[in-house]
Amino acid sequence: MRSDDAAILAADRLSDEPVVGTVVEPDDDVGGFVFATRDEQAVSTGEFVAYSQCVVGSEDDEIILARVNNRERESGLPTSFMADPTVDADQIATTLGAEADGCELYRITASVIGYYDPEFESFRNPRQLPSSGTRLYRAPGEMLEVVIPKIKPPSHRDNDEPDPGMAQMGRLLNRTDERVSVELPVNEIAATHLAILASTGSGKSYTASVLLEEMLKPDTRASVLVFDPHGEYESLDQMCDHEAFQGADGYSPAVELRRSDQLSVKLADLTFDDFYSILEPTQRMSSVLNDALDDLQDEESFTASQLLKACHSNHPDGQANGLKWRINRHIVQSDFFDGYDRLDLDDLVNPGQVTVFQMGGLTRRDQQVMAAVLLRKLYASREAAVVGNPEDVRSEIKHPVFTLFEEAHRFAPDGDSQALPIIRQVNSEGRKFGLGTGLISQRPSKIDETVLSQCGTQITMNITNPNDQQAIRDSIENAGEAVLEELPGLTKGQAIISGDAVNTPVLSKIRNRHTDHKADSLSADQLWREAYDDAKGAPSTSKPARSDESGVFDGEEEI
Repeated sequence: MRSDDAAILAADRLSDEPVVGTVVEPDDDVGGFVFATRDEQAVSTGEFVAYSQCVVGSEDDEIILARVNNRERESGLPTSFMADPTVDADQIATTLGAEADGCELYRITASVIGYYDPEFESFRNPRQLPSSGTRLYRAPGEMLEVVIPKIKPPSHRDNDEPDPGMAQMGRLLNRTDERVSVELPVNEIAATHLAILASTGSGKSYTASVLLEEMLKPDTRASVLVFDPHGEYESLDQMCDHEAFQGADGYSPAVELRRSDQLSVKLADLTFDDFYSILEPTQRMSSVLNDALDDLQDEESFTASQLLKACHSNHPDGQANGLKWRINRHIVQSDFFDGYDRLDLDDLVNPGQVTVFQMGGLTRRDQQVMAAVLLRKLYASREAAVVGNPEDVRSEIKHPVFTLFEEAHRFAPDGDSQALPIIRQVNSEGRKFGLGTGLISQRPSKIDETVLSQCGTQITMNITNPNDQQAIRDSIENAGEAVLEELPGLTKGQAIISGDAVNTPVLSKIRNRHTDHKADSLSADQLWREAYDDAKGAPSTSKPARSDESGVFDGEEEI
């Protein structure tokens, strides 16, 4: 441990922090205690408080962290007087012989998190509660920057240690008088998968873009695929010329945007189940389709005409006519299916590159089929690179890949989807092959329960729907009920970060983007006025549209 790290973790460091209260008694909940304070604002829910204590196996006192769970007013000015809005609170306090600002007393419950063990880069449980009368301090901000992430940030590592690659997501939400940075290890996010869950307009795509910006900075140079049904990530191409993303060695991120008319899948990459979902054949047609695909299984590529010919050659008696009509209807007349591969993985996934599939022009079924085909190819390529060289894999992808699904309930719904089986497989086994997923959704209750529970790191923002709140409670095991109760009260840009990337859940304010945000809500009133003016042939008198994000992720939050 570096000497400056030892100083940050030293118990005497607490004397530099404000005292926030005194321990009163143990709480009814295991690992909890109650303390009294007169300053409610200093200890809001989710805030970290600390005390020093000698623990078994340690020669010196350790700083024990605890999280504030709940507040309850113990005493204050009489409610009967305060109910009268014509009565001045200061007059009441003077009459009672007390100062209005100092007569409020609160009972605060907190749960012990533990003390930080630098060797394990995690917390250890002291297995003893603070005794009555123990003085509580606000947890030091510099200490929190070290102990919250799953691994120590680069600024606190020895020079000969490899840079772990950190994503600077924002700052601690509860600290208004100091900036406590919240950083996440990119490796944990990419390896154990991520979920960003929030109601519409709460900033989930904004938060995902912040993460992508961090992953494409010179210190990380990630390889990312984004499945974008609504065209919300187009502005990421501004990274190419932005100074924040330029490396000293000449590095600059590459941003590849693929429009929906540039997206297609090769017929030979489709499975029988894919064809079944596209053609919806009868039982008899399924048998014909199976025979045709058996004939073509050794072909690296084949066209729709070859598929029709294979159907006819096996059933020249006319039994294939119905299936051939459906192939003509759904495959031959579609630009989405092709006999040849126009999505070469070598072009799509490279270090320091993000490729965005703008899928707005595709049907939901085609979006699912495309995601399934690409994930299967990525999984096979990464497996080949890690465990060997299977004969059926044409190329290996020699570096990890992170995939991000906007509107994830489309791709991994609580129901049928061609992409669901491979997303489940990637979330279950992708870690050992360096293939990760990030799921973004405003309806967590509509996402497959297994897939959601396999997301090791969660960034959760404002959620008001009771079903979605319950889905989050079911999938986030370690956030704590008191912290989850904050979900409806979070405003735009505020989030609870929990799971594998952090040692303890943390309330955060997401930082500003370096690039522009393109997912603002439509300004309906302006569009109505413009449409009216167009219909009347009059010059438009409408004012420019308001930005939905203005004043929320303002410049003050830039880190």
